[in-house]
Amino acid sequence: MLDLKLSRVLVCARCADKPTTSLTECFSVFAFQALQLQAGNKHCLVARSMCYLKLGDTENSLRDAEASLQNDKTFSKGLYQKAETLYTMGDFEFALVYYHRGHRLRPELQKFRLGIQKAQEAIDNSVGSPSSVKLENKGDLCFLSRQAESKKVKQKLQVKAPKKDQKQQSKVGPIRNEKTERQLLGELYADKAYLEKLLKDADLIKSSTKYGMTVEDLILGGINYLDTRTEFWQQQKPIYARVRDRKLMQQRWLPERKRKPSEVARYILKSMEEIDMLLTSSCPEASCKKAEHVLKTIQSWSEDEIPNKNELIGNLYSCIGNAQIEMGQMGAALQSHKMDLEIARENDLPDAVSRALDNMGRVYARIGKFQQAIDTWEEKIPLAKTSLEKTWLFHEIGRCYLELDEAAEAQDYGEKSLQSAEEEGDVEWQLNASVLVAQAQVKLQDFQSAVMNFEKALEKAKLIHNDAAQQAIIIALDDANKDFIEELRAEQRRERLESFRGTNSPGNWCVKQHRKFCFKSKIVKSSSPQ
Repeated sequence: MLDLKLSRVLVCARCADKPTTSLTECFSVFAFQALQLQAGNKHCLVARSMCYLKLGDTENSLRDAEASLQNDKTFSKGLYQKAETLYTMGDFEFALVYYHRGHRLRPELQKFRLGIQKAQEAIDNSVGSPSSVKLENKGDLCFLSRQAESKKVKQKLQVKAPKKDQKQQSKVGPIRNEKTERQLLGELYADKAYLEKLLKDADLIKSSTKYGMTVEDLILGGINYLDTRTEFWQQQKPIYARVRDRKLMQQRWLPERKRKPSEVARYILKSMEEIDMLLTSSCPEASCKKAEHVLKTIQSWSEDEIPNKNELIGNLYSCIGNAQIEMGQMGAALQSHKMDLEIARENDLPDAVSRALDNMGRVYARIGKFQQAIDTWEEKIPLAKTSLEKTWLFHEIGRCYLELDEAAEAQDYGEKSLQSAEEEGDVEWQLNASVLVAQAQVKLQDFQSAVMNFEKALEKAKLIHNDAAQQAIIIALDDANKDFIEELRAEQRRERLESFRGTNSPGNWCVKQHRKFCFKSKIVKSSSPQ
């Protein structure tokens, strides 16, 4: 019989886009080798673009992100990567455009919503909110002509300075306010000061590394990178915006002060973004602590300040539960998601009910309580809105039935998952559903059907270039073929045995004995005297 290792391989294959611990390793091993095996693969281009972005090479990152969209303009990962690169380059308006495009295509992905929020906040920080600008219809346009005249006078008075060496110009760098630069760089300001101090050591900057680069070039590269980040941070969140946020945070704790709706919304939005970012950055403990702190703060506020207070509290319980799952605290996670479900039902929030049931099912499945997971997820089925959501839900229920050795139910839900995946047009989920159906059929000893579904799954794996899935399916297909051949041989042996038994049955033996007796009696009569 087949084990369930194949499903684990497929799940791991879906997580291939997570960042590795070593950016250099990710860049050299994954990106280049993968693109050499198949040039132009959009998934590999996005992965290499991520590596370029982490290394600070925004031009190559943007080039790879655009290349991944060349043949498929609706590729969500390519849209998100291009938006992230444009955001890092400081093109917040264009980044916002691509975040919106991705959100229209995949509204269920939270990363696009967060991208829209942070791009919009960066734009507001850079140019100010439209509500804060008041245009007045005063004066005339004479100042434009005066400004042009003053420019001409300045140009005439300017004396051309002799050209300096390019490296000397890069040493000086852009002139900035030291206080502003210190605030923007934070702890990195001491590193920049140290690099600038090293530039004054004439003997040191003339030396070279074993790769042929001069120490001066390395130092200048580090300084230029810090200057680039300073400009980005200045665009993303200028000093006045930082001062404003600091004042808002201080004023939030002042007693007997009514908070403005805009301040409340900004605090909630920023807090939820930080909670989600910490969780996705593999910091579940920090995410859980932040969510618990925000929960206490919101519980102390009145419903007049937060109209959707209960909905927000339920969402925070959900965030706490997800963080507890990542920390392995399954009992606490289950209680948090039950609180989310209770609040959702009390306030008639169907989307929140669906979310809570989803998370509770995941906890039950993680701790091996598959029947409770099935009951919970089956309650969620009427609340599922999209075909993709149904695909995932049917697949997980079928997987639980398979774990309980109830292969007939597992096959039924696997076929439902496959049907929903075909309606959605998601090849990857078609692959997962086909494997589930085939595994259930193996347990039902329907080896011929299992072989057919494994072959379909293998075609899907080849279509999406999933090498790990292909190898696992080939092994499973080989085992199913062996079982099918053994079943055919056993059936042939049974048929031969039944045929042999048919010719030597008791009835046939009696007929033969009767014929022998009749034959002997005829001989006796013929030999007797007349």
